[in-house]
Amino acid sequence: MGTDPVRRYLISANRDGKPMTLKTLTGRKPIVIAHRGASGYAPEHTEAAYAMALDMGTDAVEPDLVMTSDGWLVVRHDRYLGTTTDVADHREFAGRRVVKPGKAEPEWYVEDFTLDEIRTLRARQPFPGRSTAMDGLYPILTFEELLRLLREGEARRGAAIGFHPEIKHPDDLLAMGFDVIPPLLEALEEHGYGPDRDNLYIQSFDHAFLRRIRPLTGIRLTQLLVDDGHGAPHVPLEQAATLAAAIGPQKSLLLDPVTKRSTGITERAHALGMQVHPWTFRDDAVGPGFTNVREEMLAYFAAGIDGGFSDFADTALSIRDAFVGSL
Repeated sequence: MGTDPVRRYLISANRDGKPMTLKTLTGRKPIVIAHRGASGYAPEHTEAAYAMALDMGTDAVEPDLVMTSDGWLVVRHDRYLGTTTDVADHREFAGRRVVKPGKAEPEWYVEDFTLDEIRTLRARQPFPGRSTAMDGLYPILTFEELLRLLREGEARRGAAIGFHPEIKHPDDLLAMGFDVIPPLLEALEEHGYGPDRDNLYIQSFDHAFLRRIRPLTGIRLTQLLVDDGHGAPHVPLEQAATLAAAIGPQKSLLLDPVTKRSTGITERAHALGMQVHPWTFRDDAVGPGFTNVREEMLAYFAAGIDGGFSDFADTALSIRDAFVGSL
């Protein structure tokens, strides 16, 4: 016990002297959610990224969903295509680069392309410093294609895989005449994803969207949260709890940047019955005040998070298992 480096770290970080225990809402070990698949190794949201994450043994995966002009849900981090695809190399789409409200620079927007046009694009690694060896190899996935990949992965694993789809810009799209809710719920139902699955969460930063979808499904909801600029969530926890079974906070909201002690948000969320799944843990972009991702994730696990989003699911799983094994 005395030579276990993880346990030594936890003891040194445990300033109140109490025994270290799992502080998750359910008492279960925290989960690892592969953020856009294994996006640290392959272009995000591609078949390769999701296949790698499943092979790593991730507990869950997180896709982002946007909509094409002909009503298909596709898996992209944003409505914008410029940074994550080779759209700039397609001369036939040069005229689609436009300026829209909310973004000062001209961009190519998913909602201005049909699915057939989207299928001609190939994904690229948008994160600086990561391998670009797979750039240009993989097409953009539809939501249906991803659901099939997950069901095949579950069949191989012989166990359910958690699923946390995030709806991007839902009310912006609604204002343009695109309602993501019907195709989202229809696809989930068709592939057997319903309220009976305790590892299924529909996510959004947009509280109005969660309020709109809540009467239409019993599937658990996650209120994603950002800092309001004053160290508080942009949606108050009590308001989030009226709709959501979990929060997905910007991780800096949960720990004091100097002391690394809990700000109290995790405990308050638990008291309101919500799980806490912060974002995003990255091997190559550690949060301020931490020397490496292991130190960072151990601090958050010790603070009681119920799971975390990671671009490097293999690293996160290893740290999580070491944490649980050291208690």
